Amino acid sequence: MAYEIDIMTRADRNSITGVIKLECVRVEKPWGRDRLPAPFAHDQGARIGEIWFPAPEDAPTPLLVKYLFTGEALSVQVHPDDSQAHARGHSSGKEECWYIVDAEPGATLGIGTKRPLAPEQLRAAALSGEIESLMDWYPAKAGQIYHIPPGTIHAIGAGISLIEVQQNSDITYRLYDYGRPRALHLDDAVAVAKAIPFPPDARKAVDAQQSGVLLDAAHFTLAQITDADQIVLDAASGMMNIIPVRGKVALGAITLHPGECALAPAGTQMHLAPDTQCLVAWPK
Repeated sequence: MAYEIDIMTRADRNSITGVIKLECVRVEKPWGRDRLPAPFAHDQGARIGEIWFPAPEDAPTPLLVKYLFTGEALSVQVHPDDSQAHARGHSSGKEECWYIVDAEPGATLGIGTKRPLAPEQLRAAALSGEIESLMDWYPAKAGQIYHIPPGTIHAIGAGISLIEVQQNSDITYRLYDYGRPRALHLDDAVAVAKAIPFPPDARKAVDAQQSGVLLDAAHFTLAQITDADQIVLDAASGMMNIIPVRGKVALGAITLHPGECALAPAGTQMHLAPDTQCLVAWPK
């Protein structure tokens, strides 16, 4: 069943359990879509590329959850690590991962380069557009997960819907943007990029029926829970991001459906409806 959700104007709170149902913020992008897939309602005339679930100001979290919807390819880009970001006046770098919700036939993800490139080779390839052919492009399929550490050169192709879990930072350096009239950041991008092949163990297919840890990254852990009642994730630390993919999850008086996200204290009991698939992310 597809659920229709309304745009929320604030975070909803359950003061007894400490659960916060997060605001759903739509972000227009030149590469976005004129019409979003279910369960998201359509915004007439808007080209939405991302939906953010930011934490309220009085309950900050080091993680950010997004949905991305690509009508066109994203720029070829790279993110810095924490030390590189601090040196440039930013609070943190950006480590991220992608869970592919849906992909049209032929959709691809560009991650890493086919062979190592020296900084001057990377700069020249970005300026000429050769960077597209030098990147490795992987077929995108629903149920895949990709880990994108800082320094990884990457691009998301058209026709993909995905959930992104990331450090709570919006710092992106563009190497190449297909001629779109947006600024590039070649000096910073070349300085922080690791122009090397993408390691095979940084991507895998996820069994949608199996609970377990999907990714143990430097800044966060991503787990999946399915079809289990009264789940308690004792390994979690800080506030957990609860992200239903299929079915519904009850967190005290708050019920979450696909297309929604909540923050919950570590150890919160979650009641899952039958045939539910839910992602849970928490910081380290």
